Amino acid sequence: MSTSAVKKAPVEVDSLVVSGRRRTDTLSVVFATVIWLCLAVACLFLLAVLVVIIREGLTRFDWNLVAQQPSRLNPETSGVQSAIFGTLWVMLGTILLALPVGIAGAIYLEEYADNTRWWNRLIELNVQNLVAVPTIIYGILTLAFVVRGPISLGPVALGGSVALALLILPVIVITTREALRAVPREIRDASLALGATQWQTTWRQVLPAAVAGIATGIILGLSRAIGEAAPLLLVGATVFVTVNPESFLDRYTVLPVQIFNLVKLPEAANQQLAWATIMLLMVVLLAMNAAAIWLRNRFQRRW
Repeated sequence: MSTSAVKKAPVEVDSLVVSGRRRTDTLSVVFATVIWLCLAVACLFLLAVLVVIIREGLTRFDWNLVAQQPSRLNPETSGVQSAIFGTLWVMLGTILLALPVGIAGAIYLEEYADNTRWWNRLIELNVQNLVAVPTIIYGILTLAFVVRGPISLGPVALGGSVALALLILPVIVITTREALRAVPREIRDASLALGATQWQTTWRQVLPAAVAGIATGIILGLSRAIGEAAPLLLVGATVFVTVNPESFLDRYTVLPVQIFNLVKLPEAANQQLAWATIMLLMVVLLAMNAAAIWLRNRFQRRW
């Protein structure tokens, strides 16, 4: 090989590297542009929906919305008070059923379970798969085993709480495990080295350090549950209730079911009430998500 050929080779290699970098940079710019365009389109659609909801629902977003009961005789002044109280009872039952079981299951799987055991791997696989199960399936299972079947509670608020608890239980388990996993291993090792038991380490060190992630996952799971209508329609959330439930064993309705009922009615006053109820539900959801963000920023720790 001649001396001139040896001198030209590095120049050709450098040009190939430069052209490859330019091609990569161009593809990165194109990909980022497409992502931003998709995000902008999604935000525009969301903004359009919010504008329509606010414009249509603002006329009935008044005190009567929360102070009056549903009425088909006077839809101009009726409200959704029974649905608000029903939602509160159902969500209270969901919290009492789902939180202890979900957090305890996450602690077991993350801190105590032996991953070499087949049953622990089976539990993890089932928890991950349950997140993708359609919500109507939880309603069918609750209807078959709780509302009817062996337990036979009937169409009461507790049945709705069971359905929603089953719905958000996998979400709570997964988010709690992720929060526990984010705590450095050195925290556990230091506590155990000082003589603490594994339960003392988990209760006094790991859980307080993971409280931000756990609270965020819980609130986001409850935000999903409060907007569900399909499983509750199956388990007896009746569409027209004019009295407030006073316990978990009373008949009930919830805000999503009330909206489902109102949009089918032909009167303009009922349509406006439906828009106002949607607006009320969105205010509650935004408040819950804002609380999740505040808790995450307030208690989050940097390791």
